[in-house]
Amino acid sequence: MASDMKIDPQLKTNNDTGFGTNAANYGGRFINRDGTFNLRKEGVSFFDRYSIYHHLLTLPRWKFVAAIILFYFTINLVFTGIYLLIGMDQLQGLLATTAWGIFKEAFFFSTETFTTVGYGRVNPVGGGANLVAAIESMMGFLSFALATGLLYGRFARPRSFLLFSDHALVSPYKEGTALMFRFAPYKDRHTLTDVQIRVNIGLKVLQDNLEAEYRYYDLALERTKVESLPMNWTVVHPIDENSPLQGFTYKDMAAADVEIYVLIRGFDDVYSNFVQQRTSYTYQEIKFGGKFTPMYRESEDGKTTILELHKLNEYTDLTQKL
Repeated sequence: MASDMKIDPQLKTNNDTGFGTNAANYGGRFINRDGTFNLRKEGVSFFDRYSIYHHLLTLPRWKFVAAIILFYFTINLVFTGIYLLIGMDQLQGLLATTAWGIFKEAFFFSTETFTTVGYGRVNPVGGGANLVAAIESMMGFLSFALATGLLYGRFARPRSFLLFSDHALVSPYKEGTALMFRFAPYKDRHTLTDVQIRVNIGLKVLQDNLEAEYRYYDLALERTKVESLPMNWTVVHPIDENSPLQGFTYKDMAAADVEIYVLIRGFDDVYSNFVQQRTSYTYQEIKFGGKFTPMYRESEDGKTTILELHKLNEYTDLTQKL
């Protein structure tokens, strides 16, 4: 159901968001909280769409480490099976006599070959084993070269280190109200300078033919840039006569399927490069009548300001005080 709230027709729409206006063809939010687009592509094969390199670059750290370990053991198990298949008589220096012992010796011979360590007690003597060992050693140094490139890419890839509040708030502001959310950098040394922010809103409205259509607007902000960002920044959009949200209640936002799109861009001193980050807030993540609590304080000796990142999501519910 689209909102039947009357939006000032003089407000200029933003037609450059990259999203279409046909409300019937969209499902869920446009942008996920982590900044990725909520989109699945079809029509071409999986292998044409999928990028292993990009996937490994963007995997969470623990998943990346797990993928490397899993690949290492899996490839060595495959080569162990090949050595067992062509026969242990083609390997010289085996001491084990049991099936499990022979399997272990073949496995560790595979790991020594794959890593090009080659301790020397077990070595190939048959043509088949020598051919497999040659192929495995080649795959080994190629794999380590790729792993090294991925590790470097993950460490060197410029990225922002920003935490966003879980909710946006519609809070008292001057003589009226404003939409607010906040974010803060959480990495030491990574100080952003020349930080710029742009906030758009997408919502469904009913046309004269009673069909729903998405419209997009730039939200005017109290401040759109700061010279540096060592602390948190509370982003404020005054809800006044120039705001598409003027007069909206939570029910109106739900009916209009409101989503706030956020794009932040700044220069990172460590990377000596520009970084950016996206996120969004849907109407379910917008709270009315809240006010963010301060998240920094003076140190006990009075010489340092302490940014309390654990308070990023804390706010006071003003409706409970009425």
